[in-house]
Amino acid sequence: MPLVKNCLANKSNTLISVQSSDYVVKVLELMRYNLVRSVLVIDSEKLVGIISQGDCAIKVLLPGLSAKEVLVKDVMTANPISVGYEDDLRDCMQIMISKRIRHLPVLDEDKVRGVVSIGDVVKDTLEHRTGQIKFLERYIKEWDNSQNADK
Repeated sequence: MPLVKNCLANKSNTLISVQSSDYVVKVLELMRYNLVRSVLVIDSEKLVGIISQGDCAIKVLLPGLSAKEVLVKDVMTANPISVGYEDDLRDCMQIMISKRIRHLPVLDEDKVRGVVSIGDVVKDTLEHRTGQIKFLERYIKEWDNSQNADK
């Protein structure tokens, strides 16, 4: 069973975040520099929101507003859905599908530990399934060999 904590262990420990009082241009710069599509919004070490590439495009750029003049708090998704360190990645996938979101902040004892993206979930799930398939293939081969040895 793939868990969130195992997924995060395979990623960089760098938290990419802004404060709600920052301007959206800072978010865009962080996204470009770090090659990510969402940034956490953390005020006083507390997760207060998340802002995605889509938020920036739809709520700022499309209406013709300036990213240098719009505050993060005005376009972020406040109180985002989050998951725990011990949660199953299958549950994360279900949340992402049902809520139509691509990023889930990860909290452990109310402390932000990272973000799990839909790409992370798919990658870890495929790796887990590949491991299961290889185990079953070995088991079947060994069973088959033991059956042929008895003849």
